[in-house]
Amino acid sequence: MKYKRILLKLSGEALMGNRQYGIDPERLSEYAKDIKEITELGVQVAIVIGGGNIFRGVAGAMQGMDRVQGDHMGMLATVINGLALQNALEDTGIKTRLQTAIKINEVAEPFIRRKAMSHLNKGRVVIFGGGTGNPYFTTDSAAVLRAIEIEADVILKGTRVDGIYSADPEKDSTAVKFDQISFKDVLLKGLKVMDTTAFTLSQENELPIIVFDMNKKGNLLKVVSGENIGTEVNV
Repeated sequence: MKYKRILLKLSGEALMGNRQYGIDPERLSEYAKDIKEITELGVQVAIVIGGGNIFRGVAGAMQGMDRVQGDHMGMLATVINGLALQNALEDTGIKTRLQTAIKINEVAEPFIRRKAMSHLNKGRVVIFGGGTGNPYFTTDSAAVLRAIEIEADVILKGTRVDGIYSADPEKDSTAVKFDQISFKDVLLKGLKVMDTTAFTLSQENELPIIVFDMNKKGNLLKVVSGENIGTEVNV
């Protein structure tokens, strides 16, 4: 395997499958099987998951809700998704730990860096819920922050698109896919990879990001094996 320790970033919307809202058990099961496949090969896996399938703080704020209140609701949505993913992973026989940035001791451990790294070294999958624990920060920022803290080799951003394009491939048939691109060129071309805070933090710490299609079976294994799929953002 090319990477020993990865941070897998999944959007909440990815868990919806073909539904309009909530969690698709079949999609969860597919993800769990893909993750199990790489853990059995010795890859250490940490996961940050969004909450957009349940609630988005930004969307709430646009409708008049207090932004801080909305973001706290979004953080709780990520914990719900984390619990669902934990259950799916454990159904496949993978030992997991859910750690949250906000204390919910009855259902998850609080995030403690040393404990998280200890779990990873013991072969457990660690799911980070609750975002960063602070409003105004996305789960993209949480993913980069946790990846740096646990000394991950790479951030793998699983999406429904097979990489980064010069334009939205679903709207522009002339869009060109990049196999590799630098942090600098992403900024110069105005491409959307992550929110600005997360992207800058990744750039400053020289932490590569690979954007790939998580919904295609076997792609996760291909990425950690070093196959050239998706788009790699690096220095």
